[in-house]
Amino acid sequence: MGYENMTPIQAQAIPVVLQGRDVMGAAQTGTGKTAAFTLPLLQRMMKHENPSTSPARHPVRALVLLPTRELADQVAEQVKLYAKYTQLRSAVVFGGMDMKPQTAELKKGVEVLVATPGRLLDHIEAKNCVLNQVEYVVLDEADRMLDIGFLPDLQRILSYLPKQRTTLLFSATFSPEIKRLANSYLQDPVTIEVARSNATASTVEQHFYRVEDDDKRAVLKQILKDRGMKQAFVFVNSKLGCARLARSLEREGLNTTALHGDKSQDERLKALEAFKSGAVDLLVCTDVAARGLDIKDVPAVFNFDIPFNAEDYVHRIGRTGRAGASGLAVSFVSARDTRLMGDLEKLLGKKLELEALEFEADRRPAGHFNDGQRAWQQPPDREDREVREARDSRPPRESRGEGRSESRSGSRFESDTRSAPGSRPARAPRAPADPLFDKPYEPSIAPDAKPSWEASQPAAARSLSPNIKTRKKVPALFKSPPVPVPAAVPTPEPEQQS
Repeated sequence: MGYENMTPIQAQAIPVVLQGRDVMGAAQTGTGKTAAFTLPLLQRMMKHENPSTSPARHPVRALVLLPTRELADQVAEQVKLYAKYTQLRSAVVFGGMDMKPQTAELKKGVEVLVATPGRLLDHIEAKNCVLNQVEYVVLDEADRMLDIGFLPDLQRILSYLPKQRTTLLFSATFSPEIKRLANSYLQDPVTIEVARSNATASTVEQHFYRVEDDDKRAVLKQILKDRGMKQAFVFVNSKLGCARLARSLEREGLNTTALHGDKSQDERLKALEAFKSGAVDLLVCTDVAARGLDIKDVPAVFNFDIPFNAEDYVHRIGRTGRAGASGLAVSFVSARDTRLMGDLEKLLGKKLELEALEFEADRRPAGHFNDGQRAWQQPPDREDREVREARDSRPPRESRGEGRSESRSGSRFESDTRSAPGSRPARAPRAPADPLFDKPYEPSIAPDAKPSWEASQPAAARSLSPNIKTRKKVPALFKSPPVPVPAAVPTPEPEQQS
């Protein structure tokens, strides 16, 4: 792999994991946390490696749980490279893909299983994998895994695992609440912090510019142009805003792609691969790409929107300045971001200075689509002076004898209010106020009077039940003749019959 020297988190975590102790490791992003837990786990599992083809000889012994699909795919690739010259098997399962290939791989037997919680529960319920021999559990990006959104699935997964196991938690950010929750899953853990908690990398140059929402796109283009940057992450807070911004930048000539949760997994992997290979310059993404993704030599990260969770800022800017390289993090702060900036200052423990930035105004041609509102913007008033003077010098409509007239087209009326091209239409006169609405409310009937629908109904007879409806009398057009009743025939006496 080309590793020559251990990073600080690797130097402190590897000996502890080799001893079989529980670990809570906090280190900045891009410092090699994946190797810090994978290498010692593979070393401890070497005693179980065997060349057998039987799936029973290859049970799941190490489970690595991650919050996002892209991160799971990246960690699985690293595990395969680390275990290349061993007989230990590894596999990855995550959502958005067909379960059949994943099921076939699990049926062959794997020692190291990398997974996202939702898809792992699907395989557990389908009886595709058994976790009763797991010895090691790793929660990468542990603060997100212990978040309220993942916690129910995580608790269900841990209920399938043996009580005696080694649990490893690694993340770049740990809040006090998450630490208290994590301690409930660990047994006498060793806490490893190679830097101040929730600290950003010292190799990343950070700038906060005061920019209004309508000017963010122009500022982004100018910074890219002035600094001559080839690639950058652009983070936004919503999936809809991500798609709109990517389309807008693409129309303005920038090679851009979008990455967010509404895209299919195949589209997400292709977008990420295109950005890694350099085929795409700007990756506009949500926080689904904020954690763990290791893409080398990305010079800049732009926070188009300040993140709702302050911890996500640390993970976002960690996409640049990795492995000791330098990077740039630019955040656009609008007037509505005051509370979010306060949360960010509290997390980082320092005052953040807002800088002013001069930029060229975004000059659009007359008549254009406003991408934020998707509404057609009329061009500015460019009337000739002669046309404007001729319109202003016209007499009033009453003096010209013009008024409402019935048109042949079927419209109700036509008014002679045509204006010159590009001018704003005349505002219709305001209708006079209706005096009825100025009067106070007066009830139409006395308060004690019965409503009309009750007063018109006749009182029901006391002898009938209220549930019995009386038959309506309907007038008949034709009266049928009365049916004759046959006369009664007297029955003969018994003597006469005899």
